[in-house]
Amino acid sequence: MREPLPFILLVQPPIRDFYLTAKRTVPYGLACIAAALRKAGFAAGIFDALANGKSRVVPIPEEMRYLLPHFGRHDLSPFSLFHHYRHYGCDFEAIGRAARASNAFLVGVSSLFTAYGEEALAAARAIKRFHPEAAVVLGGHHPTALPEAVMRCEAVDFVIRGEGEASLPLLAAALRFGKSLDGIPGLVPRGKAKIADSVLPAVMTDIDAYPPAAHDLIDLSYYRRGKKGSIVVTTSRGCPLKCSYCSVGGAFGNKYRRRSIGSVLEEIRSAASFQEVGFIDFEDENLSLDKSWFLDLLSGIRKLFGNAPPELRAMNGLYPPSLDAETIRAMREAGFKTLNLSLISTSRKCLERFGRADVREPLDHALDAAEALGMDAVTYLIAGAPFQEPEDALSDLLHLAYRNTLAGVSIFYPSPGSADFALCKTHALLPEPFSLYRSSAAPISHATSREESITLLRLGRVLNFMKALVRQEIPFSEATPFGGINPGAANDRQKAGRMLLGFFLSDGRLRGITREGEIYEHPVSRDLCLKFLDRLKIDRIR
Repeated sequence: MREPLPFILLVQPPIRDFYLTAKRTVPYGLACIAAALRKAGFAAGIFDALANGKSRVVPIPEEMRYLLPHFGRHDLSPFSLFHHYRHYGCDFEAIGRAARASNAFLVGVSSLFTAYGEEALAAARAIKRFHPEAAVVLGGHHPTALPEAVMRCEAVDFVIRGEGEASLPLLAAALRFGKSLDGIPGLVPRGKAKIADSVLPAVMTDIDAYPPAAHDLIDLSYYRRGKKGSIVVTTSRGCPLKCSYCSVGGAFGNKYRRRSIGSVLEEIRSAASFQEVGFIDFEDENLSLDKSWFLDLLSGIRKLFGNAPPELRAMNGLYPPSLDAETIRAMREAGFKTLNLSLISTSRKCLERFGRADVREPLDHALDAAEALGMDAVTYLIAGAPFQEPEDALSDLLHLAYRNTLAGVSIFYPSPGSADFALCKTHALLPEPFSLYRSSAAPISHATSREESITLLRLGRVLNFMKALVRQEIPFSEATPFGGINPGAANDRQKAGRMLLGFFLSDGRLRGITREGEIYEHPVSRDLCLKFLDRLKIDRIR
């Protein structure tokens, strides 16, 4: 009888936040590492703590209580932001029990985002408590950027800096067969935390040499969209751009590397063998930078799926200068229905500090081409960054008001490893603790105050509601003096939105509405709201 292969369990921990977007939590990175482990002769499994749809309300952390005036009451209007703070996924004990039941000799815990680093550590502690015989290793962006902080947790035996596909199979072999740990790239063992920052991150030098992600280990039923399956694919690693707010472009030696088209298509073909694929999200930082390569990829996808392609998306955002009418037409024919685009800023001063080009002209060309083909668009801008004035972000929002795109307002947060993280550290702007390193916490209050950042986020919701009315050819409400309680409006989101919009157009005050029909004011920067109304040309909104 053949002896079973030594088993390694990979864990996606639960998270705690005001919201969760399930389509952005597919454990693709773990599936890539699992494939590399299989190739190296190990058995691997994924325990996805998020793949159950469960959530429960938990107390807002003490360090976030400054958000209660902004998010503390229900708001059923289209202008609502967040309310309850929730624990998404199973509890930590379930992770510990799963580790024990698996009898894995090595358990890897994903820790992608610094804001959720404590959840990853709580998962590690539960694993050690229930299955103390297993070695526990943490990987992902957070341990890569801040390895010493992670190694302070007594339950963590190892940290891997960099790309786990290049190092976790080597660590597994060393532990299983008694080999030396020396020479394993990116590895920080317990007891060497003080030299963690000097350990160079692991890098996949030839990404085509690695097998396709193990999509069969992902809970495909949970990540379905409608009646069809949904998959995530990356066609590259790293990013050639050097944006100051991002930790991907060149950080930690993470050079830009692109996969061959054959490798990408083979992965998609493999994933489609497990389910009927209806949606593919390319999680690259810049999918379309090389036009010739991108057009060939789109052609290959068309040939692969014929006349019934899945919907394609690039939710991390596309760089407008890389898109022309020919490319966008090819995207539409291959299955793209929506363009996610990055404007970031229209301010020359902000663009210089962000290390970004002015993309207004190519953005307009891309939006015009998309509109001609019946495609939707979402365009992203940043608000609340260090030294960014609120009026600059307001100008960006108004710039998008007159273009055929929704506006995506992203409140800045410092990403460890980025140039802006270093800038925040220099100017004593880094928030404490790590849980605040997220947009929903509006963590930086500098040239733009926290209240102004949240106001800009709400104004983005107002603008997008107005755009939705234009699209549906529904007339705007007239500017209407505030009229108090309206119980009937609470049962109709659009009716409530039109009523509150009328009040806003009259007095510049942003309001919410409860289930009981009680209307109340949100704490916002009235100065920004009045400037928005003063400069907004309603008849030009698209």
